[in-house]
Amino acid sequence: MPLSEHEQRVLEQIERALYADDPKFAATVRGIDPRTLHRRRYFRAAIGGIVGVVLLPVGIAVQQLELSVVGFLLMLLAILYGASTWRQTRETAVAAAAPGAGAVRPPVELTQVRRRRGEKAAGRPVAKRGLVQRFEERWDRRREGLGGRDDGRND
Repeated sequence: MPLSEHEQRVLEQIERALYADDPKFAATVRGIDPRTLHRRRYFRAAIGGIVGVVLLPVGIAVQQLELSVVGFLLMLLAILYGASTWRQTRETAVAAAAPGAGAVRPPVELTQVRRRRGEKAAGRPVAKRGLVQRFEERWDRRREGLGGRDDGRND
């Protein structure tokens, strides 16, 4: 969701005050590239996964249950850490690819579904619905005699 003009002005004032108060910190924060941070996180996740994979069989070989458990947990945490980084990377990419401040564009899939049903593609964007909500809506439509799927997917 884009910021209003007032919010943008307030944000710019805050930035100027930060640069005036602590220019070294501001320069450091300004120079951070999200891609570099994500690469570092992927590297940490990979190293953690490799160490976990090594610790698990080593713990079994030396008959140390604690070492094996630590290896398994380290692998699990590395996978979760890498997955959260991947998710952040996708969110950053989507935010960077977002159109200008005033326009809100629905996802391509939603536009295609609307076109199949004969609706306008430039309509109000539909909020992402949960699985239970979709099932409830389908059930309501079936009870009303409309039937069919609402999103064109084969669940």
